[in-house]
Amino acid sequence: MASPQKPRPAGFPSRQQILDFIASSDQPAGKREIARAFGLKGSEKIALKALLKDMADEGLIDIGPARAFHQMGGVPKVTVLRVIDTEGAQVIAVPERWEAEGHPIPKLRVIERGKRGALGVGDRILARTEQAGHGWVAHPMKKLAGAAEQMLGVVAKDERGKLVLRPVDKRIRRETPISEHGEAVPGDLVLAEKTGRPPRITARVTDVLGDPFQPRAFSLIAIHKYGIPDAFPEEAEEEAAKVHDLPLHAEAREDLRALPIVAIDPVDARDFDDAVWATPDDDPANEGGYKAIVAIADVSYYVRPGSQLDRQARKRGNSVYFPDRVVPMLPHALSSDMCSLRAEQDRAAMACHLVIDRHGKVQSWRFTRALIRVAANIPYEQAQAAMDRAEGKDRPDAPAAFAWNEGPEDLVEVALKPLWACWRLLARDRDARGPLDLDLPERRVVLDEEGRIVSIAVRERLDAHRLIEDYMVTANVAAAKALEAKKAPVMYRVHEPPTREKLASLKDYLDTFDIPLTLGQVITTKTFNRIIERIPDDAAARPQIMEQILRSQTQAYYGPQRLGHFGLALGSYAHFTSPIRRYADLLVHRALVGAYGLELPAPKDRAIVRETRLSAEDAADLTPIGERISQFERRAMEAERETVDRYVAAFLASHVGEIMACRITGVQSFGFFATVKELGGDGLVPVSTLGHERFRYDEVHQALEGEETGERYALGDHIDLRLVESDPINGALRFELPEGASHMPTGRDRRSGRPPGGPRTIRRQGRPANIRHTSGKRGPVKRR
Repeated sequence: MASPQKPRPAGFPSRQQILDFIASSDQPAGKREIARAFGLKGSEKIALKALLKDMADEGLIDIGPARAFHQMGGVPKVTVLRVIDTEGAQVIAVPERWEAEGHPIPKLRVIERGKRGALGVGDRILARTEQAGHGWVAHPMKKLAGAAEQMLGVVAKDERGKLVLRPVDKRIRRETPISEHGEAVPGDLVLAEKTGRPPRITARVTDVLGDPFQPRAFSLIAIHKYGIPDAFPEEAEEEAAKVHDLPLHAEAREDLRALPIVAIDPVDARDFDDAVWATPDDDPANEGGYKAIVAIADVSYYVRPGSQLDRQARKRGNSVYFPDRVVPMLPHALSSDMCSLRAEQDRAAMACHLVIDRHGKVQSWRFTRALIRVAANIPYEQAQAAMDRAEGKDRPDAPAAFAWNEGPEDLVEVALKPLWACWRLLARDRDARGPLDLDLPERRVVLDEEGRIVSIAVRERLDAHRLIEDYMVTANVAAAKALEAKKAPVMYRVHEPPTREKLASLKDYLDTFDIPLTLGQVITTKTFNRIIERIPDDAAARPQIMEQILRSQTQAYYGPQRLGHFGLALGSYAHFTSPIRRYADLLVHRALVGAYGLELPAPKDRAIVRETRLSAEDAADLTPIGERISQFERRAMEAERETVDRYVAAFLASHVGEIMACRITGVQSFGFFATVKELGGDGLVPVSTLGHERFRYDEVHQALEGEETGERYALGDHIDLRLVESDPINGALRFELPEGASHMPTGRDRRSGRPPGGPRTIRRQGRPANIRHTSGKRGPVKRR
């Protein structure tokens, strides 16, 4: 946060003069060089230090190596670069340190001297840089030693009693000898630096993190592995405490506190950023239609462009949700308190007003800054049970229905029933649109108060979930179209259609089930939905076919181009409904404030002077900002998934030796991967444990088949396996066939009686030269 402006001495340089000097200087420009250039002495140097801090806070400059300043988005005159590409005639490098958030990392063309090819990928150089046209070039000054590489693992002893670092990443199978262990002892989770050169790489312990089996340690592993920022600097916490007490400006907001608005969320929700309300429309021109409000926490009022909070939110991109904790995008003073829509508390909101006709079509929308008071925070299960009971559909296994006994009205009657009635109209329009309908299970890890595992189960998919999802999608579409109507900048949520390569792979897979997929047609979501409709609900193959369809989809991302959302079958779509936990939504809120004149009176506190609308700088930089937050989203997804895998492995550790119902989720030449039904967590069955015969590997159709017995292990097969190892540290499982078990052939080519595809021989030992090994890594589940 920039400090209040102070009067500068006469003749003191302006911001622009300092920027011009930094840009024109042929050497690193630090505070000393700037003071010397402008002849500053004594107290003037103190004033210069304060001004440089202000300029850094305002995003005008950044500090590089040797405490030298450079313009934000530029490259220091002298800096450390890392080579990333040496193909072709050019060597390309990027700055090793890049703090210009919101600006893309520049790629510099390295001008080599002397012997060509002296630099390789990964090399570090100290270089002098200069701008050439629209790009940058670098002139190497000297080659630097390789940077220390951070490692995360558990200290253990090998068979000789030597300390080794056991990796937490299940993709890394080799242990690393420890050269310096410090205070670490066997069993400690540690951070270490990689030292030495191949083949004598060792690890030097730099930080002891504690017992990896203690509650909350599994998420800590992911936090450190992926470099997720999990603590806020003191300045951001202080700013959060200050803005927490900003006046709500009730006189300038639309007062919606009298409406029975409710928030319906998971029972274990950590924050509440959306609430909904609906009622029959009393306009005779909209007979049978409804009015609805989707109220979202007004985070843009508290988190202002360029502030410390804004920088920290952009640095994170999103909140990360683990079973035992949340790593929030904003400090808890906001994310868990003032920006969380808690019952019976006055809260600032951005309200999306919708008018919906009897066919479920949105007739109009408008956005206001509002003041709301949520009537109740209701878990999905209780809201569903209340509606089931109201409609005479009680289920014996349902949780206690929600009951509101703190007022004169029956909240089920005045809130839930109208919400359900309006939702059924929205669902009618959604079904006609035909978004991708993949009903894939989501695992839920339940912990006790001490962080120990109570259960792991699949979350039940209820109408209450679909209801909230449809209201959120409708509001997101309205936000995108509202900004388009004003020709304002939009941070879209983009999901492009599948590539032809992925469709071809999916076609080959579906052929094994005699399900046709014509590649020449225009592929839409309805194409995939028709495939799913052909499979009975109780068919064993249904889940894996859905998974394969999911894997054929592209990764959704954020960007300012209107490219549509294929999965939702929408042309305009932007994330608006979760600004507490997604930076993209915050940008959309700011854009709406500017486009529709929703700015509120400026706070009296001079330290909070920034407007809440989207800044001109951010509007111009939506592409690089979108790239960064898309990367952060993928990082969060991988960290969350790996942490759940570790909890599953910990849960199963006491069941080693038991036989479990599994499903084959991947097949490779070296064996197949299987997951425990209802729990998840992939484990390997090595081909060497399948018997003494040779196995053919069908790469196209993901199958292994014994040459002698014809036993076939194919993607999607259901199979009983014995759990022989469960490692909570890296989340890895290992299975084997139960003694005497056999797996009969499935998925044969119905025309020939033989497995489709040419044979590829795999012996129990060794790796035949004619085997082409492919990655068994699965893509992450897409987030809409």
